[in-house]
Amino acid sequence: MENYAGFWIRVGAYIIDSIILLIAQTAIFAVFGVSMIGADALDPAAGDAFANTGAGIAYLITTVGGILYFALMESSAKQATVGKMALGLIVVDVDGNRISFLRAFGRYFAKILSGIILFIGYIMVGFTERKQGLHDMICSTLVLKATPGEAGVDTSVFE
Repeated sequence: MENYAGFWIRVGAYIIDSIILLIAQTAIFAVFGVSMIGADALDPAAGDAFANTGAGIAYLITTVGGILYFALMESSAKQATVGKMALGLIVVDVDGNRISFLRAFGRYFAKILSGIILFIGYIMVGFTERKQGLHDMICSTLVLKATPGEAGVDTSVFE
């Protein structure tokens, strides 16, 4: 396995995923009649109107939906989000196997850590040997330029 996905191709995949999630979020907010911008904190009446319009439900749906999008897609048979699929990338464990839902779920939250330390966890992708960000190291994952099933090692040949 030497087809590690570098920093910029991963950024491209994330931009595609962000556009998809933004379109979904816009649709959900429209259904609930909520502005995506939210209420102005300086206007208490607007804040009350915002709180009573289903904004909390819309935010909950889009937040949980975003988390599930990444976790379900990366742990699926496709091993990638739509953005990663578009650019020919997959997410695998360090042995090249498909990751579990729980590992993908943990990877999502580990990305928050990568971001809150001034994005250094993401920048690490450009400088580590296997192109791993901090979140990849925490969860023992790799992002490869490959197709699903291509990266895994068939251990049965050693039996």
